[in-house]
Amino acid sequence: MQKTLVLIKPGAIQRELIGEVLKRFENKGFRICGLKMIHLTEDILRVHYAHLVERPFFARILRSMMATPVIALCLEGVEAVKVVRDMIGVTNGREAQAGTIRGDFSLSNQENMIHASDSVENAAIEIKRFFLDNEIFSYTKVNQNYINYSDELI
Repeated sequence: MQKTLVLIKPGAIQRELIGEVLKRFENKGFRICGLKMIHLTEDILRVHYAHLVERPFFARILRSMMATPVIALCLEGVEAVKVVRDMIGVTNGREAQAGTIRGDFSLSNQENMIHASDSVENAAIEIKRFFLDNEIFSYTKVNQNYINYSDELI
């Protein structure tokens, strides 16, 4: 099973959508392995969004992502990276499909509610960026047999 990082952004916090977002991941069957509220610093954002630091809109990213704390999640499930990315939708909320988190709750490219790792490799890096080893938990969900058939868990 894969793990992936999700950040519920300040826009979702301000709009009181934390529970709705968590509910979608839980309803899908993901195991929440880590969950915490943190205030992001400019330093961590410069690392996390290193590929965007030189872009003219980076100052807007900083303002947006530091407006309130964020909720950091580590989710685990079969093909977690791809499934979570599909659930959140494309970056621009105006273009995201209805039924996705961004499609249902965002009308913005910047204020798009949520971040999720874009690859298995980046998920591992991002999880370590936001969580200490002792903040990631492993446990068995009692309903796991009703979420995935046993041969899917390999």
